[in-house]
Amino acid sequence: MGDHKEQPLRVGAAVRRRRRALELTLAVVAERSGLSVPFLSQIENERARPSRSSLEKVADALRTTAVELLAAADPACSVDVVHADGPEPDFAPRMRSLVRGHHQMHAQEFTGDHDAGREFQYRNDQLMYVADGAVDVEAEGRAYRLGRGDTLYLTGGVRHRWRATVADTRVVVVAVAEHIEAVRDRPRQ
Repeated sequence: MGDHKEQPLRVGAAVRRRRRALELTLAVVAERSGLSVPFLSQIENERARPSRSSLEKVADALRTTAVELLAAADPACSVDVVHADGPEPDFAPRMRSLVRGHHQMHAQEFTGDHDAGREFQYRNDQLMYVADGAVDVEAEGRAYRLGRGDTLYLTGGVRHRWRATVADTRVVVVAVAEHIEAVRDRPRQ
């Protein structure tokens, strides 16, 4: 295999997290840094990589250092394997995360049933995939029956609940992380 090269860091997410923690708008950061709002937006959305000088200006505007922003940055390319645990001796309902760490997407696997009365509502979009078994889903006042291999896509803000209708059902739920501004906030009713 070739030489291993360190991957570039995605500093945009770190810049956005810091700006939001300080409750600053892009316009305020632009004014403080002398950089344009469109350029700052491109940095936050990983469409532009700032020079060292620009990163230092952004860091100063955010009352931190370029080193701190780089330390908080996400790797541009990463591979992380989450191995399945051995089979459970009892078939009690369980949930396990399929992704570790602070990422743009979350994925969880549910085995067995769970609190069918619990209502879910995510800020961003989500996909539900039935790996084994079957589930009944209630979303926006409508009922859906899903079997093995079926998927259900829910846009952000949709209230829903689900329950397994077959023993040992396995459901994988993949959702855009709550800290990502993937869609405009919809009013919650």
